[in-house]
Amino acid sequence: MADHRSPARFGTVLGMAPGDVPVYSSDYSTADDSALPDRHSYRSYLDGIYMGQKWQCVEFARRWLYVNQGLLFDDVGMAYEIFDLTSIRDVRNNARLPLRSFRNGSRRPPEPGCLLVWDEGGEFERTGHVAIVVEVLPNRVRFAEQNLGHRVWPQGQRYSREINAKRSSTGEFWLESSFADATILGWVIQTDDESDAEPMKAPDPELFELVRREVEPHRRVERAWLNLANPDEAVFVEYMEGHCLSDKPESQYVYFIVSETAEQELERATSQLHSLFMHATDYVLRDDQLLARFRIPKALWPKIHQSWDNRRNEMITGRFDFAMTSAGLKVYEYNCDSAACYMECGKIQGKWSRHYDCDIGRDGGEVLHDRLRDAWRKSSVDGLVHILQDDDPEETYHALFMQEAMERAGITSRVIRGTSRLAWAADGGIVDGEGDRIRWVWKSWAWETALDQIRRECGDDERRLERYRPGEVHEGAVRLVDVLLRSEVMVFEPLWTLIPSNKAILPVLWSLFPNHPYLLETASEPTESLRSKGYVAKPIVGRCGGNISIYDESQALIQETVGQFGDRDQIYQELFPLARVGGLYVQPSTFSVSGTYAASAVRVSPSLVITADSDNVALRIVDDDWFHEIAKSRRRD
Repeated sequence: MADHRSPARFGTVLGMAPGDVPVYSSDYSTADDSALPDRHSYRSYLDGIYMGQKWQCVEFARRWLYVNQGLLFDDVGMAYEIFDLTSIRDVRNNARLPLRSFRNGSRRPPEPGCLLVWDEGGEFERTGHVAIVVEVLPNRVRFAEQNLGHRVWPQGQRYSREINAKRSSTGEFWLESSFADATILGWVIQTDDESDAEPMKAPDPELFELVRREVEPHRRVERAWLNLANPDEAVFVEYMEGHCLSDKPESQYVYFIVSETAEQELERATSQLHSLFMHATDYVLRDDQLLARFRIPKALWPKIHQSWDNRRNEMITGRFDFAMTSAGLKVYEYNCDSAACYMECGKIQGKWSRHYDCDIGRDGGEVLHDRLRDAWRKSSVDGLVHILQDDDPEETYHALFMQEAMERAGITSRVIRGTSRLAWAADGGIVDGEGDRIRWVWKSWAWETALDQIRRECGDDERRLERYRPGEVHEGAVRLVDVLLRSEVMVFEPLWTLIPSNKAILPVLWSLFPNHPYLLETASEPTESLRSKGYVAKPIVGRCGGNISIYDESQALIQETVGQFGDRDQIYQELFPLARVGGLYVQPSTFSVSGTYAASAVRVSPSLVITADSDNVALRIVDDDWFHEIAKSRRRD
């Protein structure tokens, strides 16, 4: 007889929900690496359709609805986001059917087959939770779920748990949360009847505008405000040649305001898009023809597969770049392999706001450093981390900023500038100048920098590139690629981030998720559809806004930039210009940490294209009512 007091091993069938849909244990601590050797083996598919990660709560909810009702809700970053969905797809005819959400305490009770949704926080920190209701009784509700408890159900039982329910004297139906620190948002039903449902009208487009403001003259106190005793701040001051967030006089006192609704949409988009990019990455790595479009030397393909397959090789952080206007929110790209703007967002803009007494709303980057600390705590690092950087002040302050997050997580680290002090160990390993072996690395270099070094070493000769053996010991000095491509070295961000960071993934995303609200139509060539809308030509691998050309719907060239990436293949992305506010184009960015939203920031430029010279300015988030008042006052002015 099963021991109901003990969690079952990962993958054990805990019970059978109605429709004979199995519920599995997701006790990851007991997962068998031989049966689940790589990242793909943790992805659940049914009839070739991706259901979710094994065996998460969202995966079960999607699988149950698919099996029993032929319905599939859109992929979400977090379970609690299901409560905000407004439609669901009927896979039998591809029709979209309405979803209605009923808050806990609604007069319409849950019903068998509906989704029961918990909010983020407490027991379900940052993720929320979802279950399938299987039975509704006068004083309790029974439901099936995954990723909680991991215990085998009693024989004959067709549900995971039950919770108390109560009807009020005025007809409201209430469910207890079952955990003191968790909250049930409510239930989601596929129905045409919107009576008592949460109003799901589209938010006011004005709430997605950005408002430019400047520090009031009497608050422009010019004195030192960054602490030179902190190494990262001292380097930042030296780099900026003063205590400032922007080094341009015209934007030194400028900051931008966004609404709470806009920030929530940025948060939702970040989590959902991270999930979509990961799905597309897996898709590319299972198709060599697609992978060939990324122009990565074939000699590295096995290393990339190995990196992706290694479940421990997770991202710490990445940055999404968006355009946001009253017409909506669209993603440009996902920088999974860049340290740019982290310190500006996570530390400097907050100190700037405090110095200039800019206390309206809250700081868009106020929790970024805490989230980075938490991510390092949860990482698999078990020794000294070597922080590798070039001899560049911007890389230095980012390295020191990240080092501080590691230290707060209890991780010891050492900054290494360049590779001149690295040496070969007797057994072929690599050691630093203190004799410590290099096993864990966080780098400020982009992976493409390492690839460029390989290309140079091989003289861009395809045959030599194919014969290249990454990580091989050689007689010369230790090179960057020798460190980053060694099997015994775990690198953050991992090698597989070459795929989602490469813009060649954008046409793949569009093919997998056509017309997704956060995506722009993108193709490997300028299609008729793109020509009719206007488009932007971008190199698949580029940085700092280099080699970008922008065309309007009449094919007229609006703007182009120069750079060192003109010889790279290009993608063509639908034109969706940045918002222009007070003479500046404004690009919102969000930072993901461990795959979830952590912070927001903005960069500004008088040009349509954000480049290395574009300014970081402070971002403040205010509630919607306050935002409306601010927007009205700006229009009056």
